[in-house]
Amino acid sequence: MITYPGVMPRPRSGSGTREAIHAAATRLFREQGYARTTVREIAAEAGADPALVIRHFRSKELLFLETMHLTLDDEPLLAVPLEQLGERFVEVLLDQEDLSRGVFLALLRGSNEPQIAERLRASHETVFVEPLRARLSGPDADVRARLAGALVGGLLYALWAVGDERLLAAGREELVSRYGPLLQQLLTPASDR
Repeated sequence: MITYPGVMPRPRSGSGTREAIHAAATRLFREQGYARTTVREIAAEAGADPALVIRHFRSKELLFLETMHLTLDDEPLLAVPLEQLGERFVEVLLDQEDLSRGVFLALLRGSNEPQIAERLRASHETVFVEPLRARLSGPDADVRARLAGALVGGLLYALWAVGDERLLAAGREELVSRYGPLLQQLLTPASDR
């Protein structure tokens, strides 16, 4: 909110204030994480009083949970044959880095809070496991999908949380061509081919 000397700012509506707080929190949580973001910072960014943050969202943790949702556009995963799903899944994850990285890191770093840990578990299930399990069949489909979800979660952890410089330097094409087949082995084991 821009203010000018001697001019009182025009009060926003309740929904305008709520939206401003939501937008500020989304940006700050993605950039700084849960622990390093304060209610005062969110309020200052939104041009609101800190009491309004609590009034609208009840707590910093509930505001975090409302703003941090990890998603994946799984539509591209449905269009490829199962035998190509490993590489395609890695491509989709890497292509959505701008949308997912901040949320993934915020959830990971805030996971010492019980509700945030539960959101991280639910996100892992819906973003990594369910899209893979939907494409698999057989008695061990659930275990294979969970192992594959752990594999891709490990890649994102190494790239985004650890910041493994050698992996980052490898580039998208090399990551897809090397990591995709590892994922594919879990999705379609040799016994299924």
